[in-house]
Amino acid sequence: MKQLSPRTRFLTTAAALATVAAATFGTVSATAGTPDAAAKAAVTADAGNRNLTSSTHLSTAAATKAAQAALDAAKRENQRVTVAVVDRNGNTIVTLRGDGAGPQSYESAERKAYTAVSWNAPTSELAKRLTQTPNLKDIPGTLFLAGAAPVTAKGAPVAGIGVAGAPSGDLDEKFAKAGVAALSR
Repeated sequence: MKQLSPRTRFLTTAAALATVAAATFGTVSATAGTPDAAAKAAVTADAGNRNLTSSTHLSTAAATKAAQAALDAAKRENQRVTVAVVDRNGNTIVTLRGDGAGPQSYESAERKAYTAVSWNAPTSELAKRLTQTPNLKDIPGTLFLAGAAPVTAKGAPVAGIGVAGAPSGDLDEKFAKAGVAALSR
């Protein structure tokens, strides 16, 4: 039998490896785009799963309407405030910073709104709870100062409206409640 040169052996081995690689790649590619029956069944089963829930969310238009109503209520009393509306999960939907509102009011309004929706209560009520449970103030993202009110649908919180910048939390909360009231008109 004739001995093959090193170059011929290398080329023959490389060709064989390329053929195996191409066959493997083709098989993997062909099966990657076609889910098997078990995967299809799992996807179909999830669609009808009775463990799923649905929730109500405030639309961007409604959040803007509420924020503008709160800002307008503050303007009528010559107060410079920022209004924030957050969804049920505490994500900001809209923030309106009124002319002349202080720089701290932006974050304060968002944190107040988050606090109101998290506990489904006006923040003035929540601030009173600090005397009994002072470590509540340590929860990240919260601000236990008067100035926010929850928005509810069927008794469940769906949003929070926070206002900051007026000289008192009572005024801030009054404006937040004006925003909540605007949603029922």
